[in-house]
Amino acid sequence: MISTSKSTLVPGGTWTVDPVHSTVGFSVKHLGIATVRGQFDDFDGTFEVGEGDTSARAYGSVQAVSVNTNDSGRDEHLRSADFFGVEQNPELRFESTGVEHVDDETFEIAGDLTMNGITKPIKLTAEVQGTETDPWGNERVALEVRGQLNRGAWNMTFNQALGSGNLLVGEKVKLELDISAIKQS
Repeated sequence: MISTSKSTLVPGGTWTVDPVHSTVGFSVKHLGIATVRGQFDDFDGTFEVGEGDTSARAYGSVQAVSVNTNDSGRDEHLRSADFFGVEQNPELRFESTGVEHVDDETFEIAGDLTMNGITKPIKLTAEVQGTETDPWGNERVALEVRGQLNRGAWNMTFNQALGSGNLLVGEKVKLELDISAIKQS
């Protein structure tokens, strides 16, 4: 419920993610001690908010081949069947199943994430950063969206145990989306 009688977190309408001013990122532990960050360069998304009611819907997709960690060798490995398996599963998809108002700036989004050919539920937390009209007259809203998943649940099980007991690649993946969206209607 993005909209309540007290306040509206995101004004009603259909909003399209502006990929030029947005980031779909992630981070994971490497060797159990360092954090490696990456992002996807090819993505789209939409969210629809009903006027004056509690309906809201969010959905989007990412082209898995666009994964970018600033290391071409690692990116190729991530595209392989050990991780995203882009030849068989070229797209990651998210579709919300529910949106719940937490406070004046925050809401939780429950949804289904399809990755590596497997669909599983996931919860994301979104914090509204504000709304603004850009110099060209477009109404915009900005959101920080965070979540976490265990990559093994999507059959991404490649790993190597290290002598210290740490793993080469962490199991926990943090999702970090910074979204700027433009109102369409």
